[in-house]
Amino acid sequence: MSWHPVDPLRPLSADERQWLETISRSRAEPAAHVARATALLAVAEGLSYTEAAHAAGRKSGDTVSRWVSRFNREGLAALEPRHGGGPPPTYTAVERERILAEVRRTPDREQDGTATWSLSTLQRALRKAPDGLPGVSTYTIWHVLHEEGLSWQKDRSWCPTGRVLRKRKAGVVEVVDPDAAGKKS
Repeated sequence: MSWHPVDPLRPLSADERQWLETISRSRAEPAAHVARATALLAVAEGLSYTEAAHAAGRKSGDTVSRWVSRFNREGLAALEPRHGGGPPPTYTAVERERILAEVRRTPDREQDGTATWSLSTLQRALRKAPDGLPGVSTYTIWHVLHEEGLSWQKDRSWCPTGRVLRKRKAGVVEVVDPDAAGKKS
């Protein structure tokens, strides 16, 4: 008795097949993308889910079944892995923007008790603000700032990484390092 898939792979368009073939042969793509593309192409060629899993270097056909279902719903976006476990991200883009807005604001000596932002003064300001984040940690603030390209300077300020003001004969100019993103990681 043969087993029939509950959600069989829909017919691939020419563009989808071409993209899947390109990604399955790529050495620059992440391994997860290559495995998913390889498995989907194997199923499209008529192999079973178990055989497609082995072709992609996986053990279980159940994984390929989930990939096929997701590909049927989302198309090529299904090649991108989703959240891989652990607790869900606590702070969304709105909360991250709230942290960045607070950093961009010049601190008030009376209200904030400081002339420059440190992680602990930012945390205090965000926790006591009416629209703030009552449980935010200094690590979360630091992480958001570094993702935005800001780093702590010796003059006790947060500055964009890769940008610096230099004195020239014509006056002060801002110099931007074109490879700043490559140096961060």
